[in-house]
Formats: sequence, C-alpha cells, structure tokens
Amino acid sequence: MSIHLVLGGARSGKSRYAEAQVSQLARGKAKHYVATATAFDDEMEKRIAHHQQQRGDSWIEHECPTELAEQLSQFKQGEVVLVDCLTLWLNNVIYNQGKTLNEEQIQQRVTQLQQAVSECQADVVFVSNEVGLGVVPLGEVSRLFVDHAGWMNQALAQVADRVTLIAAGLPLVLKKSEES
Repeated sequence: MSIHLVLGGARSGKSRYAEAQVSQLARGKAKHYVATATAFDDEMEKRIAHHQQQRGDSWIEHECPTELAEQLSQFKQGEVVLVDCLTLWLNNVIYNQGKTLNEEQIQQRVTQLQQAVSECQADVVFVSNEVGLGVVPLGEVSRLFVDHAGWMNQALAQVADRVTLIAAGLPLVLKKSEES
C-alpha cells in the first residue's frame, strides 16, 4: 500500500500527472477512478465528460461526492486507485444539500478520511487543489473552505508516503518515503 498526494493549482497539470502515476503503478492491474465532482451546471457536465473521454475505457469509475472514507474501505491490496479531487469532495461535504456544516463537523469528516486513508489496503493517488497560495478570500464562507482545504491537505500529507506539488505541469517532490 502506498499513498501519494498530488497538489497543485487550477490547470496546473495535477490530474494528468496523477493519472500517469496510477497507470505506472497499475501495470496490468485494474485502475479505479473515484470521481468526487457533481455536475451542478452545464459547464461542469462538459468538464466531467471531457475528463472521462480523455481517460478512456481502461478505468473502473466510482462516483463518490461525499462518502469517500466508506469508498476507500472497499478497495483491496493490489488495486490502484485515483481520487480526483479532494477539494471537490470537501466542498461537497461542507455545503451538503445547501446546509453548511460547522467547524467541528467538517473536522470530523476530514479525520474520518485521514483514518480511512491510513487503513486503506490499495495504492492510492489523491489529487487536491493547493488553494492557500492566493489572496485571503473576502467572504466568510470562502475563508471556511480555504482554511479547511489547507488543514485537510496537511492531514493527508501526514499519512502520505509521497507528496508532489505540480506547477506549470512540472512536479516538485515535497515528501518521499524510503519505499516510494
């Protein structure tokens, strides 16, 4: 089992890099793609369809907008999984059905995810946006998301064997264990 966290900004190349990492790890094994996005408008529908078309048919797809910890527990040793993306998952969790969770509830869900990641038997590559490099958002709701995205990325980086930051399509390894 290995955990790889791939971070980057919007359009940095992080998903393409993560897909290549999974394909390299899989080498003949089944590749699972856990999609956290929900098509809430036409633009997002087109974006999802574009990503599906680019990936092709070699992936086993799982749609998982909110119950990611439970989904991770289903994968077995020898399987290779890509989760794209953690920040969309966090957004879905925070603003679940139009109700914003409180700080404690959000932290509880991230802690559950961190626990599930550390117990997962499969090799997993996670994609997440690095949202803390820009200006501090003006609105309270936006700051809530940015704060929790940063804390979530820190929590996952703690249990990850490898952490890579992607900028302009170029990988920068931030953490690498002896085995990875």
